[in-house]
Amino acid sequence: MSGGVLIREARRRAGLTQVELARRVGTTQSAIARVERGRTEPTADRLGQLIRACGLNLQVWLTPIDDSDWSVARSNLALDVDSRVRQHQAALRFARAGRAAAASGRG
Repeated sequence: MSGGVLIREARRRAGLTQVELARRVGTTQSAIARVERGRTEPTADRLGQLIRACGLNLQVWLTPIDDSDWSVARSNLALDVDSRVRQHQAALRFARAGRAAAASGRG
């Protein structure tokens, strides 16, 4: 995810216009617009400053790679078409049951 996307999301969550955010950090609306459009990429320090000016905090941490989706995809490729369809239908039934339970207050 780019810095511009993060800044736009933070600004929108804060209910700020580009002009308001620019005033808070001492820059211009056009500078904010350039960052949000990806024309310039802010440094990590500047990114944090812009997000804090929106009243939010950006937290970054390292996590182990989770490639389980690829393992599932490889397993699915080994199935014949009918088995894949049955597996997806079962997953759909499971998801629908979960939504129904959540909607009725049982989830």
